Amino acid sequence: MRALFSAAYLCLLMSTSHATTFNLETESTRVVGHNLIVYSRAQDTLLDIARRFDIGYSEIVSANPDLDVWLPGFGKRVLVPNQYILPDAPKEGIVINLAEMRLYYYPKPLAGQPRQVITHPIGIGREGWQTPIGKTKIIQKRKDPTWTPPASIHAEHVKMGDPLPKVVPAGPDNPLGAYAMRLGMPGYLLHGTNKPYGVGLRVSHGCIRLFPEDIEQLFGLVTVNTPVEILYQPYKASMHNDSLYVEAHEAYEDMTEEQNNMTPMVKAILNAKGRLEDDDWLFAQAMIDQNLGIAQRIGQIEHKMVEDVWFLHSGMMTKELKEELNQTIEEMGLGDAFWPIRDAQGEILVGPFETKNQAEKLADDIYNKTGEPVWVTLVPGDVL
Repeated sequence: MRALFSAAYLCLLMSTSHATTFNLETESTRVVGHNLIVYSRAQDTLLDIARRFDIGYSEIVSANPDLDVWLPGFGKRVLVPNQYILPDAPKEGIVINLAEMRLYYYPKPLAGQPRQVITHPIGIGREGWQTPIGKTKIIQKRKDPTWTPPASIHAEHVKMGDPLPKVVPAGPDNPLGAYAMRLGMPGYLLHGTNKPYGVGLRVSHGCIRLFPEDIEQLFGLVTVNTPVEILYQPYKASMHNDSLYVEAHEAYEDMTEEQNNMTPMVKAILNAKGRLEDDDWLFAQAMIDQNLGIAQRIGQIEHKMVEDVWFLHSGMMTKELKEELNQTIEEMGLGDAFWPIRDAQGEILVGPFETKNQAEKLADDIYNKTGEPVWVTLVPGDVL
């Protein structure tokens, strides 16, 4: 099963821009991606790992409730929740699910190419400043935007003893970051941030913020008039490979949807499967009780990985970092040790290795040569 690649083909794969991009097998596909186990390095926080894999704060913390956010420790198994049930909405333009704090972008397919979805974590409006639900579109794009705080935010900062200027110029102190896209909903933007730790949290005044590297990538793809749908779906379900998958997120107390009961999950399962069996009910209830926010197959609590088959994974990287890592690994004589991950665009594993120690040593060597982290990784069998 091992795949060997020429240097030219390898360079093509490794030069893909930073993005979490998945191919859609069919028009009805709603389960995409793959969960991974990575082994933490001594210097890692969970947030370090999350950002490199394009995961938000709440996602990584909910998926690893037994680990310390700031000091997980060396060699801990960290679940990277990189499998998603797509929101129950038309696969058009940008779809934002506030409940999971995640954005999905469906680019128009190129001739002869499969349909794809690009997904990024987001930060959204905090309680009292909820991000609105509804359909809209991108009406303006701005690079290096200035920010004119509205009167309500001015008043809030004055009350805190931290008055704002009338206009915040572009630059490192601008909370909009380097890119902004205005929505048809007056006063609301998709934008970057100068405080990336807020991605994956409810901390904004209603706008939707992305990691700086994510908004830069999305800004280059999205055009004015792209449709945007913002919805709230804490419970999702879908059939995939003849199995039922469910995903449960913690419900927000300030949202008006039905919450903290089985009804929305039952509706999601019935929409996906057409019937509700006893095992479905019991498993879905367990998912709601845990609120891990992870797509899970009915009846499979544990995330099945291929044990004792070790790989390396560098996370989602910019084009420039991928090219540097590609060159380093080739110079180390490992140009034939690359595995593509099935249905993930440009996402590559290095391996397999016979022992964990062998993989750890190579990860250290790569880090010492490039300064870029690489993690020892276990994967489920269906991604190879």
